Parts: sequence; C-alpha cells; structure tokens
Amino acid sequence: MRKTSQHGQWSSRLAFILAATGSAVGLGNIWKFPYITGENGGGAFVLVYLACIFAIGIPIMMAEIMLGRRGRQSPINTMRDLAREAAGSRFWSWLGWLGVIAGFLILSYYSVIAGWAMAYVVRVGSGVFDGVTSDGVSNIFGQFIADPEKLLAWHSLFMILTMLVVARGVKGLERTVKFLMPALLVILVLLVGYAMEQGSFQQGVSFLFKADFSKITSDGILTAMGHAFFTLSLGMGAIMVYGSYLPSKISIGSTTIIIALADTAVALLAGLAIFPIVFANGLEPGSGPGLIFQTLPIAFGHMAYGSIFGALFFVLLFFAAWSSSISLIEPAVAWLVENKKMSRMRACIWAGLVTWTVGIGTVLSFNIAADLTLFGKTFFDVLDYLTANIMLPLGGLCIAIFAGWVMNKETARQELSLKHAALFNTWLFLVKFVSPLAVLVVFLKAIEVI
Repeated sequence: MRKTSQHGQWSSRLAFILAATGSAVGLGNIWKFPYITGENGGGAFVLVYLACIFAIGIPIMMAEIMLGRRGRQSPINTMRDLAREAAGSRFWSWLGWLGVIAGFLILSYYSVIAGWAMAYVVRVGSGVFDGVTSDGVSNIFGQFIADPEKLLAWHSLFMILTMLVVARGVKGLERTVKFLMPALLVILVLLVGYAMEQGSFQQGVSFLFKADFSKITSDGILTAMGHAFFTLSLGMGAIMVYGSYLPSKISIGSTTIIIALADTAVALLAGLAIFPIVFANGLEPGSGPGLIFQTLPIAFGHMAYGSIFGALFFVLLFFAAWSSSISLIEPAVAWLVENKKMSRMRACIWAGLVTWTVGIGTVLSFNIAADLTLFGKTFFDVLDYLTANIMLPLGGLCIAIFAGWVMNKETARQELSLKHAALFNTWLFLVKFVSPLAVLVVFLKAIEVI
C-alpha cells in the first residue's frame, strides 16, 4: 500500500478541518437545516439530530476518511486496492465509481444554482429588490430563470472559478478554504448581528431552540437521520479523497467530531441570521429553496441597509457553494491524473468541460426544456432524485459495510489510532450495525418504500 499520495497532503490538521467542513457546508445548511429544526421541535430536534450525527454521520465519516488515508489515491483506485488487501471482491471498486459519478453529477446542477447566488449578489447589492412586492420578486426570479443565456453565463463563471482552484492541486484547495471558511464565519456573524438589530430575534431564537418534544414524531426522527447523513457530504468520494491527503499522525476520530460540530454550528448560525429577518417581515419560514431566492429578497428590500446585508448574505451562499464544489470534482480529477497520466491542468479542463456540458441540461430544464420530462421530472429533477435519493445513500451504506465487515479489523484499528479499545469497539459496533441500518431506512424512505 502507498503511504503517501502523489497529489500531496494537507499541511496541518486545521487545513483538513477547514476543507472537510467546507465540503460539508453547502446550500442545504443555509436554508434546510434551520427550517427542519424549527418545524420538528426546535431544541428537541437538535438533540435528536446530534444523536443521529454521533450514531450515523460520524462513524461513516470516520470510515470514509480512514479508507481514503489507507488507499492514498482517488476513490476508484483506493477501493480497488483496499478490496485486494482485504481479499474482498474486485467489485468493491464500483463503490469508488459510484462516489465519483455522484459528485460529478451533483456539481453539474449545483453549479447552476450557485450561479443564481452569484447573480443575486449583484442584483440585491444594486438595489433591484428595494421596495419590491412579493409578486414583483417572483416576477424578477421568473424572468431570470427563464433566460437560458443568463443562467448559462453564471453557470460557466462558477465552473471556471471552481476549476481554477482545483487545478492548483492540494495547495490550491488549502489556500482557498483557508480564505473561504473564515470569511464565511465572519459574514455569518455580521448577519446574525444584523438580525439582532433589525429582525425579530427572540422569535427566531424561539423557533430554532425552544424544545417542544411533542413535535418529535417518527417522521421527524427519519428527517434527522437523513440530514445527519447528507449534511456531511458522505457517499460521494469527496471526503474519501480529502482523507487521502491527511497526514498519518492526525487523529481521524477527534477531527471528525470537530467537523460535524462545525457543520452543525454553521447551520444554526445561518438560522439565527435568516429567521429573525423572515419573522420581522411576516414572511413564511417554510418555503424551502424559495426562501433564498424569493422570500428573503422581499425582506432585504424593505429593511434598513437591506441591499448591503442582502448582498453579504448571497456572498455567504456563494462561498458555501464554492467550498463544496471544489470537493465534488476533486475525485474525478485525481482519477484522471492517476489513470490517464494527465497533467492536473489537463485533467481539470476535461473534467470541468464535461461537468459544464451536463450542467447545460439543468440550465435548460428551467426554461426551454421545462416541458421535457421523464416520469414527470425535468432533467434537473432527475439528477437531483438520482443522486440524493439513490446514489449517496447506497454509497454511504457500502462504505459502512466495507469498513465494518470487509476491511481487516486490525487494519482499521491501525488507521483510526483510537487511544482506548472501548472507543474503537464503539465505532466498530456503530459502523457494522447501527449506521448501515439507519442509512438503509433513510434510503427506503427516500425512494418512498416506507
């Protein structure tokens, strides 16, 4: 087994934490987690969610990082070699392919939505939404997504920015996340301060943190289980390839816990920034993705300094998307460098072009090809359903099974380097029994079997 990656390694534990947290923190953290928290019992849901994080998210994340560090290659080659080392089936290499393809497909449409955030930085900052009514904001948004040329331009710009970072290798990734993540935190704190001054902060705090255990239902628990898995970017090869750049001396267990808690903290801070503003303007907090592009612009358009802080909010959204996107394409680039003997720049050009081309389908699904559907779903909806509901849960399930049942126990113990045998045994029990069962339930719920 190779003990060093040909792509380089993170310079420090902090660099890896920032990179992995950047991969985990995405568009869903900004609107989805705060909303599902408020709707499912506030503080009571947070407790259930944290329990799910420790039972599902952290064990599988530790397993994915461990596999990456053991293999020191792209997910495809890592799973091929680790299966050989464990005398397992060669078909485990398909787990690597599943993750790489999932990340590639997700980025193809993620880039389009991230382009919207970039466009809204300009629109909100220039005062386009100042004093505009709800119908006016809906019309502006409708006209925007109905224009394929504009969507394609923003999609192209975001893909260029993503590939420029990835082309610079591990050092480029590290320098970028060292800027993006502190900047994201500063913007979040500024927005929370703004919400305290201009919004209904107490109502927002109550919505997020008031513990109402009567709202904890079986559906709420399933929601917590699902988000605990999806929020950490598991099952798409990103964490595995980031783990392959992790120095051997760094503890996987404690580092993973820090990443999970940081991801949760960012999501809760986002809620404290968003919901006081939503409530202060009498708007609906449960409007899903529409909360970002249709509800919040109304609020910012009617508040003091709204254009300034509204623009800051969409910069925050752009930073969150950018830090995630670089991790989504990295596994594919690493494989091209390893297997096709390409330079990193050439691999980035090819991977970026193919991803950009597939993204055109998502661009057109909001306008010209909106009526072109498969099983009642547009091109964008098909990609979203396929990746989120099928590919990622299957990837996470297989990672848990491989780490718990196929990989040699002593090899896992050596890579994790947990100080106490009880900690390793707890992780092994969770990754062998609890985590796979939980992800299987999430998978069955996602495809509407249960």
